[in-house]
Amino acid sequence: MTNTSDWDVVGKADYVSFTSFRKDGTPVATPVWIAPSDGRLYFFSETKAWKVKRIARNPNVTLQPCSVRGAIKPGSPVVEGTARVLEFSDASRVRKILNRKYGIMARLSELGARVFRSADFSIPIEISPR
Repeated sequence: MTNTSDWDVVGKADYVSFTSFRKDGTPVATPVWIAPSDGRLYFFSETKAWKVKRIARNPNVTLQPCSVRGAIKPGSPVVEGTARVLEFSDASRVRKILNRKYGIMARLSELGARVFRSADFSIPIEISPR
């Protein structure tokens, strides 16, 4: 079971190493923006990204604060979670959650996605503590 204070530390981090697992159990880590709301964590991923496929097969994930390039911060907590790919209809709600945390940077990212990509290019993902 995940420690609540560790979950909060991860939710407040600027970047989080999101680790999902291949069929053979090999971990695959990716740095992501993540934002907390009501005890869960949220982020967006490209709809066709491998992590989305891995989540569909195995929803067990780990999260740990990291740098923008994915370097793990020494002494940072690792939390376990259960990931769930949400519906496109949840995107607006999740976008607001990320906008509250990341402000103008999230809004610029959203604008870029709207201008250069289709509406279904990215999908929201929710992570609950285990």
